[in-house]
Amino acid sequence: MAVKKTLTALLEENKGRFISGEELAEKLNCSRTAIWKAVNQLKEDGYEIISIKNKGYKLSETSDILSEEAISRYLDEKYEINVFQEITSTNDVLKKMAVTEHSPQGTAIVSDYQLGGKGRMGRSFYSPKGTGLYLSMLLRPDGSVIDNLMLTAQSAVAVYRAIKKVTGIELSIKWVNDLYYNGRKICGILSEGQASMESGKMEYIVVGIGINIYEPEEGFPEDIKNKAGSILGKRSEGQQIDRNELASEIIREFYDLAEKRTLAPEYIEKNIVPGHDILVIDGQKVRNAHAVGICKDGTLEIIEADGSKNTLVFGEVSVRINDKNEMI
Repeated sequence: MAVKKTLTALLEENKGRFISGEELAEKLNCSRTAIWKAVNQLKEDGYEIISIKNKGYKLSETSDILSEEAISRYLDEKYEINVFQEITSTNDVLKKMAVTEHSPQGTAIVSDYQLGGKGRMGRSFYSPKGTGLYLSMLLRPDGSVIDNLMLTAQSAVAVYRAIKKVTGIELSIKWVNDLYYNGRKICGILSEGQASMESGKMEYIVVGIGINIYEPEEGFPEDIKNKAGSILGKRSEGQQIDRNELASEIIREFYDLAEKRTLAPEYIEKNIVPGHDILVIDGQKVRNAHAVGICKDGTLEIIEADGSKNTLVFGEVSVRINDKNEMI
């Protein structure tokens, strides 16, 4: 296992370049037979490794299989990265780790596929294999729930910045924490945590992010096909990015923004809700309002149907754009 893990890191570091079996054996302090066996194991895991006699081994430049080694090579700081090819829910697993293993801030879980992906308000989040990126990150912040409400908005900006850096694509942000591209939702964010009953202070916060990078070849399920979108379309259409690089950029941006107490400007500049008529969804109750603007603390200023002014706070409600030509 140690040979396989180190070999993965070396191939990722030299992606697109051949490394001789002799060089690999020397670096890993093992036999060339052990290298050959580890390469075959990686191929069985789905890695596209090209082998040519007298040249060695090369990891295909189009490989984007998620791995701790590939994500870590893009990060300067030391984070505890845990990668799964399949998981129930990245949030659920990381919450359990926060309590039972006392995992530190900086711990992240990344997965290729979720069996039970979660959205806000108890909804599920469609998380198919090989098309998305699903990750959760752990914070152990100071202060109470109220002191950390802005974290949800900062998380949306972290995704916005990471996707722009890796792909050049600029997304739109929908208050509270969804991201859209070409009028369709491509990312959802769910923040969960635990506070001390005695002090009221947060013991931990887990922020989960699910991104539709590609559209499934068979299309999205019937119940979301008119709402869900992707960043790059179907893989078969030719566009591709390295999901490991994107994961690393999200982790970097997230932890950087989490330390800041002022709202990142992109959250206001790229928000699509202000200026629109909206539906305010508060549990089973729904009411009409008009969105005026995003305040500096991330709350949403609105005008109620009776003309009175109000502000909506993260976590309390959801909103839906309700213009005649738009329903988001």
